[in-house]
Amino acid sequence: MASPRDKLELHGESHIPSGGILIIPSRLAFQDLLHLEKLLSGRKLVFLIDRALDYDPLLQAHLEKEDTHAVEFSSDEASKASFKKELHQYLAEGSVVVFIPGAAHTRSGQNLTIPGETLKFLTSAGAPVLPLFVEHPEETALGVESRSELERIVLSFGEPLQREAATLANFTENLLIAGEIAYAARPILHSHLAWEILRGLKKNGRSAEIIDGLDGSRLRFDKLLAAGIALSKVIRKETQKKRVGIILPPGKGGLVSNLAVLLAGKVPVNLNFTAGEKAIASCIAQADIDKFITADPFVRKMTSFSWPPNRQLILLDRILPGMKSRIGLWLGLSKLLPAGIIASLLKLPKKGGSEEAVLLFTSGSSGDPKGVVLSHRNLLANVNQFGSRVDLRSDDRVLGCLPLFHSFGCTVTMWYPMIEGVSVVTYPSPLEVAKLAELIEEHSLSLLLATPTFLRGYLRKATKEQLACLKMVITGAEKLPKKVAESFEERFGKPVLEGYGPTETSPVTNVNLPDAVRPEGARGPVLPNHRLGSVGQFIPGMAVRITDPETSEPLPLHSSGMIWLRGSNVFESYLNEAEKTASVMKNGWFKTGDLGRLDEDGFLYIEGRLSRFSKIGGEMVPHETVEDLINKALGHADDERRIAIVGVPDEAKGEALILLSSNPDIDLKDLRAKLTAAGIPALWIPKKIVDVDEIPILASGKLDIKGCEERAHAG
Repeated sequence: MASPRDKLELHGESHIPSGGILIIPSRLAFQDLLHLEKLLSGRKLVFLIDRALDYDPLLQAHLEKEDTHAVEFSSDEASKASFKKELHQYLAEGSVVVFIPGAAHTRSGQNLTIPGETLKFLTSAGAPVLPLFVEHPEETALGVESRSELERIVLSFGEPLQREAATLANFTENLLIAGEIAYAARPILHSHLAWEILRGLKKNGRSAEIIDGLDGSRLRFDKLLAAGIALSKVIRKETQKKRVGIILPPGKGGLVSNLAVLLAGKVPVNLNFTAGEKAIASCIAQADIDKFITADPFVRKMTSFSWPPNRQLILLDRILPGMKSRIGLWLGLSKLLPAGIIASLLKLPKKGGSEEAVLLFTSGSSGDPKGVVLSHRNLLANVNQFGSRVDLRSDDRVLGCLPLFHSFGCTVTMWYPMIEGVSVVTYPSPLEVAKLAELIEEHSLSLLLATPTFLRGYLRKATKEQLACLKMVITGAEKLPKKVAESFEERFGKPVLEGYGPTETSPVTNVNLPDAVRPEGARGPVLPNHRLGSVGQFIPGMAVRITDPETSEPLPLHSSGMIWLRGSNVFESYLNEAEKTASVMKNGWFKTGDLGRLDEDGFLYIEGRLSRFSKIGGEMVPHETVEDLINKALGHADDERRIAIVGVPDEAKGEALILLSSNPDIDLKDLRAKLTAAGIPALWIPKKIVDVDEIPILASGKLDIKGCEERAHAG
C-alpha cells in the first residue's frame, strides 16, 4: 500500500542546473531525501553531514550505506579552507552536493531548521547555491482540513545563486520566495471563509465557546452557528447591497453579527465608532452601505457617534429575542445535517478564493481611511499562518478585547477562534485593564493580545498572580518600547512577544514566540524563535525584499531599506482606488511603507515608517528614535506617551522637527542643552515645542499621526 509520503509536489524543478551545485534545504527528513535522490537520479550525489549535529537514525543509516557518498565536515573557521577546497573539487566534477540538516528543536511552522552559524558557514564557501524549501503541509494544516488529503512532500526550488551572489542574505530571500510559491498552492486558499467557519463551528460546537466578560454569559459554538444562520436570513431580507455595516464592540453581538453577514453571502464592514464624523461618512460612502447592525444600549452609550437614521439600523436586542424558535430549529438542524447540506440550504458557495470576503478600513493614522479589500484567500491564509505558529490547543482560551474594526482583532480574535475551535473571552474595551486582568485569572486565559499602549495599563493595574496563567503575551500595531518589555517581564515573569503586520496583510506577517523546549535527554540545538527589539521571524508563506527607499533598487535583506512583502495573505486592492493600489503593488509585491532589515537568523527589525522620517538637510531623521532620545534625556518613564515628533515644512532645510508635548514643564533651551551634551546632531533637535492636553492616540493604541500633524500646524 502506498504511503501518503509517496505523494510529491514539485515547484521550480527547472531551476536545478546541469552543472555542479550545492543544495541547501530548509529541512530534510528521511523520506524527503528519498524523493530528492529519485529526482536527481543519474547525477553524482554527495551528501554533507555536520559533525556537530545529530541525525535521525533512519537518515543516518541511509547515509552510511555503501553506495551513498557522504562527507563529514566541521563548520568552524579553522576547517573553512579545507572544506572549501573539497567542496569546489566536487562541484568542478559536476556533482550535486546536498547539505543534510541535523536534528534541531523548532516550533511549528518555523521556516528553517538550520542553525544560523552553519548556514553562514555554508553560504560563505564561494560555491553556487540552490535553495530548497521543503514542506509537509499536513503539519501546519487548519483543524477543518483533512490531514490525509494534505499529506505529501513539497519540494520547492528557489533561483540558483551563482558564486558571487551566494550570500546568506540572498539565500534567505530566495528560500522564502520558494516557500511562498509552495504555500500559495495550498487547496484551502481556494475555499470560502464562511464555508470553513461553518465547518469549524460544527466540528467544535460543544467544546468551544464565547464567554462574555461583561455578564459572564456563555455561548457555545453550536449555538453561535444557529444564531448566525437565523440572523443571516434577516440580513438577506433587509438589504440588497453587497456590504453590511457593523457598529459593535467585541462581544457575543459583534461575533454573531459578523458570522451572520458572511452566512448571508455578504461582506462585513466593521466601522470604527471612535473615528471622527468625516472619516465615518467617508467609510460608509466608499463601502456603499445602507444597513448597519448594532444594539440599542450601544447606540445610547455612544452619543458622540454620528449614527445613521434608525430605519437603517438592525438592532440585535430587538430582533434576536423574537427569533428563539428559529435559532432552536437551526440548532437542531445544524447538529443533524452535514456541513455540505447546511451550506446548500444557505446558498453558501464552497469556493471564494480572491473574491472580497471582508472590508476593513485603515486607521487613517497618516491620512484618510482607505478601504482594504481582504479576500477569502487572504483571511484563510492568515488564520492558518498565525495558527500554525502559535499552535494553541483546544483547551486554550484567548482574550478578545481588541476592536473588531482593527485587523488584528478581526482575524486573530474572531475568524481564527471560530475556524480552529479556540474559546474566546470577550470584553468591549481594551482600556479597562483592571477588569481584563480579573478575566485573565478567572478564565485561565492562554493568550493575551495587546498594543504596547495597553500593556502599560497592566503594569499599573494588574498583579503577577492575575497573569500567571498566560502562555503568551503578543503585542503589535506600534513599536514596543524596550523599557515596557523589560518592565513587563520583570513584573509578571512573561516576555512580551512583538509581532508585525499592516492591515493590508490580513494582518500578521511576523511574530516572536517562545523557543521550543528541548525534551529531557534530547540533543541538538534549540533554534531561536524570539529576539528582543525585533518583530520576529516570518510566518509560513511570506516572502520579503528590501529596496532603497528613494531609488527602489534592490538591497540585501540585512541592509536597512523599504520592506516589500509577498504572500497569500497580501490584500487584493484598495476599494475603488486603482491608482493607490498600483502605487503599493508591483508584480504581486506589496510596498509596506515601513523601513527595516533582517538579521542573520531571519528576524525582522522595523526601523520606522517612511511617513515618520523627516528629510532635513539631505539626512533622513527617524521620529521614533528622536522621541526615544528625548524621553531618555527628560527621564520619562514608559508608562504613557507624553511626547510625539512631527515634521513640518521648513524653507531653509526642507523640514523641521516639532515636539508635541503633554508636559508643559519642558523647556526647549534646557532640552537642547541635554541633547547636545548627549552628542545628538543639531538636525535631530526639535525647533519648537507645541503644548497639547494629550498626545493623539487612535482606538487601536497607535499614534494618530494625522491628529499630531494637525496640532503641530495649528501650534
